[in-house]
Amino acid sequence: MNRRILLVAHPRRPEALTVAKGVIDRLTHLGIEVSLQADEAKVLDLKHSNRVHIATQEMIAEETVADGCDLVVVLGGDGTILRGAEFARSADIPLLGVNLGHVGFLAEAERDDLDATVEHIANRQYTVDERMTLHVDAKFDGEVVASSWALNEVSVEKAARERMIELTIEVDGRPLSSWGGDGLIVSTPTGSTAYAFSAGGPVVWPQVEAILLVPNSAHALFGRPLVLGPDSHVAVELRTGAEVIGIMWCDGRRHIDLPPGARIEVRRGVRPVRLARLTTAPFTDRLVAKFHLPVRGWRGDGSRVRSAAGTSPRSDVWIRSQPGGTIPTPGPASQRPAPSDELEETRADDVDGKQGGEGARP
Repeated sequence: MNRRILLVAHPRRPEALTVAKGVIDRLTHLGIEVSLQADEAKVLDLKHSNRVHIATQEMIAEETVADGCDLVVVLGGDGTILRGAEFARSADIPLLGVNLGHVGFLAEAERDDLDATVEHIANRQYTVDERMTLHVDAKFDGEVVASSWALNEVSVEKAARERMIELTIEVDGRPLSSWGGDGLIVSTPTGSTAYAFSAGGPVVWPQVEAILLVPNSAHALFGRPLVLGPDSHVAVELRTGAEVIGIMWCDGRRHIDLPPGARIEVRRGVRPVRLARLTTAPFTDRLVAKFHLPVRGWRGDGSRVRSAAGTSPRSDVWIRSQPGGTIPTPGPASQRPAPSDELEETRADDVDGKQGGEGARP
């Protein structure tokens, strides 16, 4: 049985469509079938064939788009990747993102790595990480009016720019605090570098299991971000009697209006999102590369020694320990090369010892 991959690209980004054509040609040449949604196939001027499968009107539902596929490949930024995550989660298959956007925290590869990425896909050379999700129920008068899920975050926001939204927060069945402001973000560790980060929340390593509460411009003395246990239950209530209408967003893609008195309940999702990984590079390297963090002066794990003759700070050197923990004795200062500013600087994309930081990402 031939393999099949669902390809997701932004249908209105010329760059993504150009890349998509090349990826489809490479995959089909390697004997791998490709599934596409109808709007993307139309823009690419592709017809249904033995190698290219186009979703029919009956397959538009999120649950059926990825039927028969073993991987979702997304070409685009984080927004497009979140769209692909809907299909991957429904089919319980991994997702692999190729970044064509700006930051691309969810992406595993960059455009420059495209040829190598296709080879990895063809040879199944990837591992899979499971990322925690959130389940949310919106209630009114005690009845569930909407349910959804999120990979990054669930946000409760004001619908009107000129007014504050009044919220009461509950954790594990007990009231925590009330405040007015722009809203509240309930985030996963994966989402800690997205909307929650912009609102002042902490960056949480993805292997940490936790739920983040990040107030959004809260007009309160106690409006700090909080990190809860992964099994905590969070409830957000819109104050009854207020005139401000709220809105709930899940990953910035799915939303519902919230009248005063509405209650939003968030807990850990039962089904995770599975992300394909091409390398074992640590999350630290991704953080450095994506945020262009300064790492000037980094020497790694070493011991500081001082030249016997030197009193100037320039005579101090950093050296790595030898196997067994012994430290080589530095030679006379006259025998050592003169310090160079080039040696002083460690590039952000050279943290792991080679250019590109995380290699094929992340």
